[in-house]
Amino acid sequence: MIKMFRAFAKDESGATAIEYGLIAALVALVGVVAFTALGNTIFESFDELADTLCTSAGGTYTDSADGTAGSCTFS
Repeated sequence: MIKMFRAFAKDESGATAIEYGLIAALVALVGVVAFTALGNTIFESFDELADTLCTSAGGTYTDSADGTAGSCTFS
């Protein structure tokens, strides 16, 4: 019985799994913070791209507002 407890105490496979879990949680947290910080910048970049494509095709682009998509109209 004592040998079994010693073997259990020396076993580090659970500690390794916990370490990998903590690393994965940290990477996920960094990703969430980065995407939150860059969200508006990325949205504005796509909005500018849509405006450029619309006006180069001869249309009039209406900016997006409050997270809704912009629109391109042709006359």
